[in-house]
Amino acid sequence: AVEVHCPPAEPGSRRAITGVLQDPSGPLTPNPGGIWQSVHLVDTGPVRIDALRILCQDATVERAHLKMYARLDSDRSCAADVQTLVDGTVVAEHRISVAAGHNDMSWRIDLPRPSLWWPRDLGDQRLVDVDVIVSIDGHPSDTDHRRTGLREVAWDDWTCSINGERMFLKGANLMPVDALLGRASDEHMRQLMEDAVELGLDMLRVHGHIPPTTIYDTADELGLLLMQDFPLQGVQRRQIRQAAIRQAQQMVDLLGHHPSVISWWAHDEPVSKPSDGSVDQRQTLGLAGRARELAIRVQRAVRDQAPTWNRSVLDPLVRRAIEDVDPTRRCVPHSGVLPHLPLLDGTDAHLYIGWTDGPISLLPRESARFPRLFRFVSEFGAPAAPRSPQTMATLQERHWPDADWERFAELTGTERWQYEQSTPPHLFLDDAAWIDATEQHQIDVITAWVTHLRRIAYRPTGGFCVRALNDHTADSGWGVVDLDGNRRPAFYALRAACQPVIVTIDALPETTLPGSQLSLAVHVSSDLRNDLEDAIVDVIITNTDSTQTHRFAGTIDANATTYVGTITTVAPQAGETTISAMLDAGTFRSTAISRTTVD
Repeated sequence: AVEVHCPPAEPGSRRAITGVLQDPSGPLTPNPGGIWQSVHLVDTGPVRIDALRILCQDATVERAHLKMYARLDSDRSCAADVQTLVDGTVVAEHRISVAAGHNDMSWRIDLPRPSLWWPRDLGDQRLVDVDVIVSIDGHPSDTDHRRTGLREVAWDDWTCSINGERMFLKGANLMPVDALLGRASDEHMRQLMEDAVELGLDMLRVHGHIPPTTIYDTADELGLLLMQDFPLQGVQRRQIRQAAIRQAQQMVDLLGHHPSVISWWAHDEPVSKPSDGSVDQRQTLGLAGRARELAIRVQRAVRDQAPTWNRSVLDPLVRRAIEDVDPTRRCVPHSGVLPHLPLLDGTDAHLYIGWTDGPISLLPRESARFPRLFRFVSEFGAPAAPRSPQTMATLQERHWPDADWERFAELTGTERWQYEQSTPPHLFLDDAAWIDATEQHQIDVITAWVTHLRRIAYRPTGGFCVRALNDHTADSGWGVVDLDGNRRPAFYALRAACQPVIVTIDALPETTLPGSQLSLAVHVSSDLRNDLEDAIVDVIITNTDSTQTHRFAGTIDANATTYVGTITTVAPQAGETTISAMLDAGTFRSTAISRTTVD
């Protein structure tokens, strides 16, 4: 008999390594414990392969090297022959002596003139089959197989290069396909990965969980890059230290051969979040609301300066455990931590301008003031209110807008005060109109963030991850794809913003004074590996008094952002001013629009 269980979630620090599946700050999830994959019995000889780890140490068109490790479990002391085959050809043979119990074995494979594995936009996804056979007295005792790809990953600060080609990583957080992992079908998982490709994403961050192998196999085949979280989320208790170190190394054994995996992340947000009654949860508006936002920022900055056991002890231990067994990939010790003493370096950033960190209009100013926070933004966005039966019932239980907001918060992980800044419920006639408004706000925030980060690509931004590609519960609203695979309106906005070539214009203020001067810059961002010549950008300024047209023509630089020009106009005495920029670069077309109203 086999018993597998998981302790229920409790208030305070966490005692189980379950990542996002029992995150108290997220939507309500069921207990993830239990057997959720098929159980197999494997018959072997006296020596079995207990673990096999294959890492691509380096790769060029001339030569590639595989770093191999095996742990052999033997029931006796004996001599063993170990053969390594690549695509059916024997490339290495070793005769070793094994003792009873566990035996560690390491070796290296040299592969001349390899076929390289490339991300989807840069080349083909060539995969090779590696087999390891252990024989005793000429008879096979055990065999193991991995499919891998030959490629080399390098990081310069937060800019990634694959096989020497620099990439601006457009990505999203991949949440569990289902909060009950065993319920996720292979078809659903493949469809979600294909959705990411259709969106124009280069990368997914596997957020706070380790999904079934279908995700990794599909990513290898599609050329979709993965950043892999070790499922530490929030503040953990000290008792999990040894389990975390052991499981982190087992994660590398399990996933290290996948060429799509380009980095490890040890711990997501290793900080405590405010509890009830804190400044984060007070519903305030106007000047008081701005004071709340300032207090949140000060509180967060102070929180991230103070040393904690999680950030100062646990995270370095987990990072070191991962790097000890995989020196070929970068490991980020903790995610979402602001620059702190003594190095004032920080890691990636979780920024919610447009949601709880202030209005979306602050984005250009904040990125200019704090460029280090924008080197890699791994969480941003805004949720759309979900349309699940349970959530709809909470919204319709009372006379709008007096819904059951406590139950709504429990189900969704979001609270009414968080919507007050962007879509205050009391301003809408009913819950249906409010849900539509939250969906539109999600579109606006994602579009503004993605286009702005692409405009500052490599200066300093190396890439981004939208908060969620998908919902992992029916009552979450962060994903652009819901739990059942239905696409939210924000899906199409994200797809438009992630086209290979886009035109961007600065955002105008929501309101402006009559006769004031309006000025905005026009840029074109390109992910292509070649220049685009004879590109045309038409800028049309429309207001109640007149229409003006400006045309720019020239070459768009490869894999860069090109400055097109600056447009200046004068606001009319009344009405709305709309500035539209339209790019025509052969097969690539894009439009950007900005509006302001004279107040």
